[in-house]
Amino acid sequence: MRIQKSFEKEEAGTLYVVPTPIGNLEDITYRALQTLKNAHIIAAEDTRNTRKLLNHFEIKTKLISYHEHNKMSREDQLITRLGKGEQVAIVSDAGMPAISDPGYELVKHAIEQDQKVVVLPGANAALCALVGSGLPTDAFYFYGFLPRKKKDKMNELNRLAKLQATLLFYESPYRLKDTLKAMMEVFGNRRLVIARELTKRFEEYARGSIEELISWSENGELKGEFCLVVEGNDSEEEESEQTVWWEELSVMEHVNNYIDSKQLSSKQAIKQTAVDRNVPKREIYQAYHIEEE
Repeated sequence: MRIQKSFEKEEAGTLYVVPTPIGNLEDITYRALQTLKNAHIIAAEDTRNTRKLLNHFEIKTKLISYHEHNKMSREDQLITRLGKGEQVAIVSDAGMPAISDPGYELVKHAIEQDQKVVVLPGANAALCALVGSGLPTDAFYFYGFLPRKKKDKMNELNRLAKLQATLLFYESPYRLKDTLKAMMEVFGNRRLVIARELTKRFEEYARGSIEELISWSENGELKGEFCLVVEGNDSEEEESEQTVWWEELSVMEHVNNYIDSKQLSSKQAIKQTAVDRNVPKREIYQAYHIEEE
């Protein structure tokens, strides 16, 4: 058990997680600017992008890269600096670090080394999209980017289809149409809101059904970063049926049901059965083949 008193012992090293604007520079907070000015060093996902931000606000703090390809080596360097009592700030290209951006591993490592971690509030695209969507906000599930491969994407959507919480996704303009069609196939024609270019000059919300938004995506010009806010499963009866239809089946019957009814390969059927039963895939594989014998 660890207790952190964030603002005691100011001489101790601190890792500051600093959100940056997702589009509109006026969205940065005074506290974020002061933290970036006072830090000994700033670790940035893309130093070129962050340098523009720092130059705009006349911040001269030393800048180093911290991204997906060098995070392992950088973490040791940054933890060492924290141990020496330095103030380290981490930023991503836009929004909150560690949310679909680098940062989680550094935060985890710092906590394991008993270093203070202080998170500043700030911009986040998913929450802006959720609040502006008009869909329920009392319970929501943030997923981020879905897998690129269709099979993996469909498996994830099937798993998420049972949730009653509003679903939040990020998507690129290049994969948006395919993702919407996959959602239509799995979710049915639920309510959907697509938020584009949030906080920027061309901010846009497209609200409707999944079917309507598929048509919109095929007739419009797709540019920018997209947030998808999808209505959760509002049918308790449907959710209950989805959850228990296989309950009386053996593992072999469960797998064979997918093979026969969905024309899945045995490998795909085993994977989906593992998702349904919330157990490791290897357990289903072993049980299926033992039953076959």
